[in-house]
Amino acid sequence: MYKLLTVKDVVRIPPRMFTMDPKEAAKIVLRETYEGIYDKDEGVILAVLDVHEVSEGVIVPGDGATYHEVVFDVLVWKPEMHEVVEGEVVDVAPYGAFIRIGPMDGLVHISQLMDDYVVFDEKNKQFLGKEKKYLLKLGDEVRARIIAISVKSRIIRENKIGLTMRQPGLGKFEWIAKEKRKSKEGEAG
Repeated sequence: MYKLLTVKDVVRIPPRMFTMDPKEAAKIVLRETYEGIYDKDEGVILAVLDVHEVSEGVIVPGDGATYHEVVFDVLVWKPEMHEVVEGEVVDVAPYGAFIRIGPMDGLVHISQLMDDYVVFDEKNKQFLGKEKKYLLKLGDEVRARIIAISVKSRIIRENKIGLTMRQPGLGKFEWIAKEKRKSKEGEAG
């Protein structure tokens, strides 16, 4: 889920930036510090958007920089349990498919791809459902539900998201449309 947050923190502005507008200098330092990290409470910090307030600076003995209290906005994305997400298949492996959902990739284990017996075609890098003949490959657009979140680090790649596509309304968009048509035909007939 994407959110806009207002944050208050202290920023260190080095002497080389003293000639700049304080808000611009603070924004540059905040972007270097915050953007691209995973905060366990707020999620992935995507962007520092605007600096609203910069207090008068304080000089600490032995450090030529100034320290300022700042109030600024950030755009964050945090995966939520049971959230329905849409994304693209960006990698496949014998054990499942990796789906790009926002700034992170989630794994759909082979057992969670579809309600069917699934085999992995190593040569063509795709999954095939034996009965329904559904096919999942790189570049396919899908809808999935978050079923597990493992946060271990501030580094985005070290955190893991587990996904499922084995519920009604989930899966490759082509499958969802086909299932909808089948249910409409069943109602009409």
